[in-house]
Amino acid sequence: MTHIGDVSLIFRQLFEKTSSTYTYLLADTQTREAVLIDPVIETVDRDLKIIKDLNLQLKFTIDTHVHADHITGSGSIKKKVDSVKIVLGKASKAKADVYVDDGDEIKFGHKKLFVRSTPGHTDGCITLICHSAKAVFTGDALLIRGCGRTDFQQGNSYTLYDSIHKKVFTLPDDYLIYPGHDYTGQTCSSVGEEKKLNPRLSKQREEFKKIMDNLNLPYPAQIDRALPANLVCGIQE
Repeated sequence: MTHIGDVSLIFRQLFEKTSSTYTYLLADTQTREAVLIDPVIETVDRDLKIIKDLNLQLKFTIDTHVHADHITGSGSIKKKVDSVKIVLGKASKAKADVYVDDGDEIKFGHKKLFVRSTPGHTDGCITLICHSAKAVFTGDALLIRGCGRTDFQQGNSYTLYDSIHKKVFTLPDDYLIYPGHDYTGQTCSSVGEEKKLNPRLSKQREEFKKIMDNLNLPYPAQIDRALPANLVCGIQE
């Protein structure tokens, strides 16, 4: 897909199969300035090739939070393209060039991503909204028919519930949701769909807490290597 509701915005949804992570490339067709959301270290060369092929200038890499299931590609990209700035949520307490908080804007060319703080999966989780494309990049906070886990890494079920209901579900129903992961092959959803059909977040707050308390999820496979690396942008000496 080239455009998402905005013909002046280049858009690519890219996939890393080991961690089922989506990376998103957005660029202004006029200025060619671009941002890369949630890059993965294993697919850095692929992503940079696409950026070169499309004659884009990468301005920012943006991590929606400090990941526990893969190592970010941000540090590796910065080593190869030193003009790139790494962006993280202010509450993440990890290394970055630019810290953003609720209400901030990330500008690339004539385009903007509006930042909303959506903690609960981690303290530093941010959601990025592109109003011109009616697109919402939710990281791990809101997934298609699911959400990020809350049983480790500053997780809090009540906080996550409030974040999604106040910062995402208040957007128009036709805004498309682009998550940080999907494990069943789905590529996007919408605000209206998730409000109605999400089996966790469509419930009342207390019921959501009970659901999250009883997920009994396995320990993330890559957490022991991913968390320490991601606190320093994934830079491996």
